Amino acid sequence: MIRTADRLHTVEEYYFSKKLREVRGLIAEGRPIINMGIGSPDLEPSEEIMNSMQQAMADPGAHQYQSYQGLPALREAIADFYSKKFDVEVNPLNEVLPLMGSKEGIMHISMAFLNPGDEVLVPNPGYPTYTAVTKLVGATPKYYNLSDANGWFPDLEALQELDLNKVKLMWVGYPHMPTGAVAGEAQFEALIAFAKKNDILLVNDNPYSFVLNNAPISMLAVEGAKEVVLELNSLSKTFNMAGWRVGMVLGSADHINAVLKVKSNMDSGMFYGIQKGAIAALKSPQKWFDELNKTYASRRKLIFKLADALQCTYDTKAVGMFVWAKLPSNSNAAEAFIDAILYDKNIFITPGTIFGSNGEGYIRFSLCVTEEKIQEAINRF
Repeated sequence: MIRTADRLHTVEEYYFSKKLREVRGLIAEGRPIINMGIGSPDLEPSEEIMNSMQQAMADPGAHQYQSYQGLPALREAIADFYSKKFDVEVNPLNEVLPLMGSKEGIMHISMAFLNPGDEVLVPNPGYPTYTAVTKLVGATPKYYNLSDANGWFPDLEALQELDLNKVKLMWVGYPHMPTGAVAGEAQFEALIAFAKKNDILLVNDNPYSFVLNNAPISMLAVEGAKEVVLELNSLSKTFNMAGWRVGMVLGSADHINAVLKVKSNMDSGMFYGIQKGAIAALKSPQKWFDELNKTYASRRKLIFKLADALQCTYDTKAVGMFVWAKLPSNSNAAEAFIDAILYDKNIFITPGTIFGSNGEGYIRFSLCVTEEKIQEAINRF
């Protein structure tokens, strides 16, 4: 019998990969499941985005291999977007790298900077892929606690007391997923100072800045950030392009070149038509953002009502496309709680525990559900 690689013993199949199979099975049985679990936008990209992709089909060379660094026009569009939206200046020649989704970037960055035995600071709660990729490349996750009491921001003084000699990289993400917490410029400055003091590469995962957030900021806006910071971003949430798989990583030329060394050996470039659609997305007018947030604001009000029906509490100031809710004080088993709702009310909600042990006692609602479906869910209670 052919044995699998040892690295597969360090990880499990992604939670949503397994759980959504179960949900699809219930739907196949005829159950009227309402899926509030995953953040896959149900809205469409703009007409301009789709037209740009369609028109690109007839361009010369559209169906050939593309550059590993993406079209120059795409890199320039990313740089212009960061300049206008975040007041961040990057050189499109060597400080921007388009990705096939920011999730790809998590793997590429890890492969570029981590050796077996290195340690990685991973948020708890946080995106599960940070842990999985860390283990797959032979490094060791070193979890740092986030809590409601501290605004879901790390206690940097407590972290400094730890043995950080083997720590090479630190994952952060603000606006934070899954909690929707935001961090300000002063907090970013503190994170960067911590990274510089300890010679740590700081990676900010930033795909939720423009969803229900009135003050989007980039960690790269802090003076001197490029010395220790890479920032990931994505078109998935902001432009309803999750299935297109378009992301980006920005940082210093040296750091970007290291990631490119990995990426250029992993794929043969992003499809031309998708890149042209991405360029159109990045040039979207303010009206696009306003209309998107109007829709999500209406949905969020209804999700708050649903959370109230479940006797949950939540932060009305949190941003992003999720609502992070604390279960009633007598309900700590998040997975048992959501399974009971799934089988009794035919509603799928994400348990907080998939994001780490500090997610126990919490559940997460997605806003990628129509108002009609959310109201139907409320009616079931």
